[in-house]
Amino acid sequence: MAEDEDLNAEQQFIERAYQRLDEARAAAEERMSEALGSGKSGTHQARTERDMVVRASLARMEQLDIGSQSLVFGRIDFRGDGTTGRPGATYHIGRLGVSGEDMEPMVVDWRAPVAEPFYRATGRHPMGLRRRRHFSTEGPKLLGIEDEELSVPSPTPVESTPVEGRPAEPDRAGEGQPDREGRSQEEAPVATGALLAALERSRSGRMRDIVATVQRQQDEVIRAPLPGLLVVQGGPGTGKTAVALHRAAYLLYTFRFPLERQGVLVVGPNQVFLRYIEQVLPSLGETGVALSTVEGLVSGVRPQATEPVAVSRLKGRSVMAQVVARAMSDRQRSLRRPVGVPFGLRALSFTPEDSRAVVSAARRRRGTHNSRRGAVETMVARHLAAGYGGAGPAGSQDEDLVAELRRHPAVVEICDRMWPRLDAEELLHDLFGAPALLSLACRGLLGPDEQALLLRERSARREDIPWTVADLPLLDEAAVLLGDRQRKSRPVRTELRTYGHIVVDEAQELSPMQLRVLARRSLSGSFTLVGDLGQASGPGAHPTWEHVVAGLGVRTGWRMVELDVNYRTPGAVADLANQVLAVAAPGLRRLRAARPGGDPPEFVLTGGAVLIDSVVEVAKSQLSLLEGGGTVGVVCPDSLGDRLSAAFGLPALSPVDARGPRLRSSISVVPMKWVKGLEFDGVVVVEPALIVAEADRGLRGLYVALSRTTKRLSVVHAEALPEPLVEAAARGAARSSARTSWVAPAVGGAHE
Repeated sequence: MAEDEDLNAEQQFIERAYQRLDEARAAAEERMSEALGSGKSGTHQARTERDMVVRASLARMEQLDIGSQSLVFGRIDFRGDGTTGRPGATYHIGRLGVSGEDMEPMVVDWRAPVAEPFYRATGRHPMGLRRRRHFSTEGPKLLGIEDEELSVPSPTPVESTPVEGRPAEPDRAGEGQPDREGRSQEEAPVATGALLAALERSRSGRMRDIVATVQRQQDEVIRAPLPGLLVVQGGPGTGKTAVALHRAAYLLYTFRFPLERQGVLVVGPNQVFLRYIEQVLPSLGETGVALSTVEGLVSGVRPQATEPVAVSRLKGRSVMAQVVARAMSDRQRSLRRPVGVPFGLRALSFTPEDSRAVVSAARRRRGTHNSRRGAVETMVARHLAAGYGGAGPAGSQDEDLVAELRRHPAVVEICDRMWPRLDAEELLHDLFGAPALLSLACRGLLGPDEQALLLRERSARREDIPWTVADLPLLDEAAVLLGDRQRKSRPVRTELRTYGHIVVDEAQELSPMQLRVLARRSLSGSFTLVGDLGQASGPGAHPTWEHVVAGLGVRTGWRMVELDVNYRTPGAVADLANQVLAVAAPGLRRLRAARPGGDPPEFVLTGGAVLIDSVVEVAKSQLSLLEGGGTVGVVCPDSLGDRLSAAFGLPALSPVDARGPRLRSSISVVPMKWVKGLEFDGVVVVEPALIVAEADRGLRGLYVALSRTTKRLSVVHAEALPEPLVEAAARGAARSSARTSWVAPAVGGAHE
């Protein structure tokens, strides 16, 4: 009976909160209407104030529009014994702050300091709480409540200072005895009913926020201080991506004044990933965050070609920054022979010695290459003016004469030969298309074999240059060194957009040259780097976080935290993924599943001729077994992407098109190059041996593929399985053959 009374009381509270939300939204709409109704007349100041009111009202209306998301998801009750700063206080925690009629807080924004115990309090460290209550809701409808009593007083925690550049040790005061892996028994993940309900919900092809179920370990990352560089190492399913996005929302709430002006940037590995996460921040009330890939930060150029992995890896090395700088410096050269300049009735002479003096003086000046061109023209004109009017002290020539000489066609030609105006595309196109230029720029840096990898045929038109993804960081490097170039047809601008904080997902995959792109766009070195060394499988992948951080130009003062609880993958599947991780990256900690058990992985052995048909049948079977609908991801080697897409009636995937596959609400085909960061209710992993063979780091790619599911996993293969999967496949062989009568007879399988 008491529970029903609580449920009714909380339902009434939630309804009042929604009513106040509607009233706040109506008030914002009214303010905007009044401002627009004032017309365009009035003083300049009045019009400016009107525009400010309209912008503020639109932003407020956008913030208050939560759609079908739940407004309130919990409550915290502080103890009334006077031992806390808020004795007996009660706060409802929600997606955003809502005030009552008396302007007192009715719902507290989840990012507010007072809401912190909702995520961090435990039985051993209740943080002053007597009780924490979780709501199960559908919009304004309250379905149930779950209470946690937190009455044990907290012992005084032992403060520890994180070591710079090393993981910060978690607070473990009062912890239990360590288990076989040295972890405290107190650390074992315990999933509340609210968390389990959220984990069991079917996926829709878009990432949802986790604001109602953030766990203590995750909240410590979200609320970490703004300054400096924070590394978050987290395996599959630890929620590291969602945590990083919630951290961006938290920082904007806490440091609104500087960050709203400076900007926050979220960098993802590909466009598929960005589409997958694009609704998370708007659902948290933050719409001003920029989302981009590293390639998307380099404006004006789109990749049009692919290239061998060895070439991409070479272009990503930090030594390429020196190669680009030398290529620019080599274009700043003195003349080999004297040049005559006809001027009036005289022929002026500009000697190699004169040109060496000009180039040397220009190189000593500060600024970009193109910004120093004007100084070169002036110095050349002054040398010629001195010869025209006789020797004299520097600067004594007639300025009109100098200006006239600067415009002389012969002088312009001399300057073009000595110090040409360049843009990034022109510089790199010339460099990669001319063996002599490349040899000169690479002297002492790259050997002949490496130089041969960089060479390619010149294109007749700028539009036809076969730029690749790995070229874009080099173009960005060159653009910064060269600066703006003013053409007759159009100006070429290279101004960089910078940000107050940058969140980078899958940071372990970024090459040193890509990291330099990000470093140039940071105002103060404030970063959150998110990733997993166990999933490092690309050509630019780093072995340690120290390498990644050094690529951003940071040597000391950075912090690292580790997330090691897998909330995505059921225990049975997590165990299989951990077996692969133990071989792929023996030094990394295995993940602990928050949900033990689950359906064991299914292995389906088929013949090579019917592999595609078998995958289609397994995927459809999985979809039918997902209760209440859901998504199935067919994760395959890149080489099988088009064949499988055709089998499911999906468009072919261009190897150059950065948009990648469109995720569907039923079955999606996702080649390995686009799969990181995604999750599906069911996953069909196709031909693991081929995934290992095509991935740059073999088994790490397979580890990524196996850890995408939230419920069910099937492995379909015709080739022999990689060694870490053999034992698990043998255990599941009878079950697979019994359920799939269409599977071809085993031929050459690893578990016959």
